[in-house]
Amino acid sequence: MSPEMLGTVGPIVVMIAIFYFLLYRPQKNQQKKRMSMLDSLKKGDKVVTIGGIYGTIEALSDKSLKLKIADRVVIEVARASINAVLTEETEAK
Repeated sequence: MSPEMLGTVGPIVVMIAIFYFLLYRPQKNQQKKRMSMLDSLKKGDKVVTIGGIYGTIEALSDKSLKLKIADRVVIEVARASINAVLTEETEAK
């Protein structure tokens, strides 16, 4: 490889490395955490949806779940719409 070619290809390789370590890799890790959280959902968990609805899981299926949001009020939401599982620590805040 000639020095002229290295001078043109070098910055491109550096940009690709920066893109990988600053954008792609952290996004993949975050996606794995989210999938793990969605797979570990169980009946009785207190959750919040992406839309901000708080509730308790009453029943689960592969694609959806039934969420109790008030006395005698149960709604069905897509499993992917769950944003977070609430613990006692997050509820105290």
